[in-house]
Amino acid sequence: MNEDQEQITLVDENGNEELYDVLFTFESDDFGKSYILIYPSGKRDDEEVDIQAYALPADDDPANPSGGDLQLIESDEEWDMIESVLNTFLSDGTVDPNAGKQK
Repeated sequence: MNEDQEQITLVDENGNEELYDVLFTFESDDFGKSYILIYPSGKRDDEEVDIQAYALPADDDPANPSGGDLQLIESDEEWDMIESVLNTFLSDGTVDPNAGKQK
């Protein structure tokens, strides 16, 4: 894991806290939202991880997310776009700034 890796803490409905590493954040002009992709902290590089995606609060800066209430992704169209961005990231390690735009 990168020593400069950003981390956030999620709190569940029972008040339990869990630390997550931020994989990346990006904006989508088509959906007018910013998104954050995270995975549980403490996983080794060779372990399979469960990547979770959320929409950031409207006033949060994706370049420096401050937290707040992350929003669940509810539409299939958003999930399709997020999966496309994630697949691009996983294949070449970069986030295409146009990946969140529908064609």
